[in-house]
Amino acid sequence: MKAQVNKNYSFDLETSEWDLVEVKNGVFHILYQNNSYVADVVSADYQNKSFKIVINQSVYDVVLKDRFDQLLQDLGMDQGATKAENDIKAPMPGRVISLGVEAGSVVKEGDTLLVLEAMKMENIIKSPREGLIESIEIDAGQTVNKNQVLICFQ
Repeated sequence: MKAQVNKNYSFDLETSEWDLVEVKNGVFHILYQNNSYVADVVSADYQNKSFKIVINQSVYDVVLKDRFDQLLQDLGMDQGATKAENDIKAPMPGRVISLGVEAGSVVKEGDTLLVLEAMKMENIIKSPREGLIESIEIDAGQTVNKNQVLICFQ
């Protein structure tokens, strides 16, 4: 598993020589390269594997990536939809397992739009923004290609 800190620094958690002990809920004592640190987890977004951590009065944004996240990034399939787009496109080839919305639905940012099965994993495709669903271009059970339009916002 890799950790990326503030977009400028990343390291492999498995090969780094460090020791971590949870002192109390959300507070950790870390030994790394013969230095001692106390890390306080200020906020955690487990779904996106991102954390805000305070160490020695400095705040760090940390994003964890496992081997599957790294594989998707290496294959260029980690981008998904962006907030500026009105069309939600398939981030990878796969099969639509279920739809969470229908045409005319009003959604908020982060609402589940659909579930896409790819590489034997279920991927929840979430709304990148608030809006009204204009049309659904696919059906549950349908196989889709990378960058195929799935859902259109008004």
